[in-house]
Amino acid sequence: MKRTQLFPIKLGLIKLGDDLVEPILKSLRKQKLELEDNDVLALASKIVSYSQGRTVKLSEVKPSAGAKELAKAFSLEPEFAEILLHEAEKVYGGVEKAVLTFKDHMLTANAGIDKKNAPSGSVVLWPENLLEWLETFRNNIMHETCRRVGVLVVDSGLIPLRIGTVGLALAVAGFKPIREWRGKTDLYGRTIMITRHAVADDMASSVHLLMGEATEKTPVVLVKQAPVDFDDEVHSSEEMMMPFKDCIFANMHTGKSTAWNKRDSRVKGRVAR
Repeated sequence: MKRTQLFPIKLGLIKLGDDLVEPILKSLRKQKLELEDNDVLALASKIVSYSQGRTVKLSEVKPSAGAKELAKAFSLEPEFAEILLHEAEKVYGGVEKAVLTFKDHMLTANAGIDKKNAPSGSVVLWPENLLEWLETFRNNIMHETCRRVGVLVVDSGLIPLRIGTVGLALAVAGFKPIREWRGKTDLYGRTIMITRHAVADDMASSVHLLMGEATEKTPVVLVKQAPVDFDDEVHSSEEMMMPFKDCIFANMHTGKSTAWNKRDSRVKGRVAR
């Protein structure tokens, strides 16, 4: 059985507009690591955003009345709230300092806008035209190395009712982000009905653990022997999105859910523990 290996890659500070290919390859050489066929390069979304120049100075933003209302409701800076309203496709509500939004086929906090590790007085936005960027980046990496590799763009995400962030795949290139288990059988011969494996998100969480969230300067992770199905396609977050009507969390807010009381259960006997 092949053993998956993850190698965190240190980079210097990425400046606005920097090309990422040469700095990443230079860092790999410095750490005596060589790209091989079917390796995966995982990139923090923030360095992609820097490469695209996706930062906004708060001092250059004029808040609207709606932004001021949103800012007051959730303890945000009005300028930040204005950018949020511009970036988000939908705004659902939230808690202090965090607003639940829908953007690029994902539920995420604050439409992906982040102050952390942003230049002073600025915020960093999610990358734009990510599929085009990802295809170009992958092709350039393969051209420079003559290796067929996959690429994964990662950001921090949240799981309902769990403390802390996990990795979230924004897009992938070179491997399939979902593995299908429906129609297969389990250990007891039963047909699997609903299970699909979020391969890209699982890998995103693995590399997110090594990337860190503060001053680590480790925005790239090299994954060797990744347990994924390789292809030559670019896959968007839309392919990884479940329809609202089929989502166990989103469907709770459609009015079809019922708050079942445990005391009303009529199931007899005990559950084995």
